[in-house]
Amino acid sequence: MAQKIARDAKSGEFVSMSVASRRPATTTVEFVGSGTSKSRTVNRSADTGRFVTGAAAKRNPGGTIKQRV
Repeated sequence: MAQKIARDAKSGEFVSMSVASRRPATTTVEFVGSGTSKSRTVNRSADTGRFVTGAAAKRNPGGTIKQRV
């Protein structure tokens, strides 16, 4: 079953769902786990958690992670 998680849209840090409900303009809610399609690969900075482009991930393979969403 997919689980909802919330992130700060600027920093990429995880926040609680109560914080996300109070700040909908500056947070994003994602579904993770089983039950998600996992059909798309995204790249994130390992340091900040922010999404990065594929080109940025290739330039810094040790500092990025790939995630299926």
